[in-house]
Amino acid sequence: MTPPAPTTEEADGQGDAPKRSMVMIIDDAPANIRLLNACLVEEYAVRFATSGPTGLEIVRSQNPDIVLLDVMMPTMDGYAVCAALKADPETRDIPIIFVTAQGDGGDEEKGLSAGAVDYVTKPFIPAIVKARVRIHIELKRLRDQLRRQSVTDELTGLANRRAFDEALTREWSRGVRSGLPLSLVMIDIDFFKGFNDAHGHLGGDACLRQVAQALQAAVPRRIGDLIARYGGEEFAVLLVDTDGEGARKVAERLRSNVSALAIPHGRSSVADVVTVSLGAAALVPNSGKPPTSLVAVADALLYRAKGAGRNRVMVPSPDDARKER
Repeated sequence: MTPPAPTTEEADGQGDAPKRSMVMIIDDAPANIRLLNACLVEEYAVRFATSGPTGLEIVRSQNPDIVLLDVMMPTMDGYAVCAALKADPETRDIPIIFVTAQGDGGDEEKGLSAGAVDYVTKPFIPAIVKARVRIHIELKRLRDQLRRQSVTDELTGLANRRAFDEALTREWSRGVRSGLPLSLVMIDIDFFKGFNDAHGHLGGDACLRQVAQALQAAVPRRIGDLIARYGGEEFAVLLVDTDGEGARKVAERLRSNVSALAIPHGRSSVADVVTVSLGAAALVPNSGKPPTSLVAVADALLYRAKGAGRNRVMVPSPDDARKER
């Protein structure tokens, strides 16, 4: 039975069972959407848009597993939509299948060159549409699994430096669009070299794992927030939509959690247990500054915390705020 003509910019599939893979259809022709929806709705959650700009908004908010993209659309054609998706760190890894007119080799070549992984032709053959969508979603799952392994710190299980750099770039871009602040807390274990000298590298590794767990317990579990091992005994916590006061509060929890571990540290001149120093900064991202400008501010505050006696959180002073303005 042919499904009714879509009347909104979203189709919910059949109940949207949890963890169903999501297919996004961007096509200005309702008839094409009906046909593709009929092919896919039993197996996938389906979303759709009838224009390029609306499609981009939904892709960025819904993060689908694959996009079926019509080539010929008014205002913003499929090539422009594809280029926008591939230029955005948040969406560039989503596979795109172009929908082209049968026998139009020029469209196919141009679409694949633009970054699409495949194409389907009109009129649609349901079995081919299903097979190609299934293949590319499975390939994406495998790539995602390999990527997760490549962005995880083996010792602590936290995100690694590569994951942090990618997240910072992604969230900075999001902040440029939203105008909301992005915060970063840089953390360093105090006198860790002395701890390693006293306990050996195995003892140092055990300490790093315990500290990582304590830090992770203090970080809000929100989409976009990230805790990473930045390098050696340094950690970084990225907090989305968080101002300076919010970052300071999280940083204080981070410091307290590590102290509460009560890991003996006989070679610290600050305390008889392992402690951390922290620098907490917040900026409203703008396109005129690189994402690393936030790291530079937080890192300078971390070194200021060390110079002020360690085992403390340092935030920007009023003079810093005036300079930033």
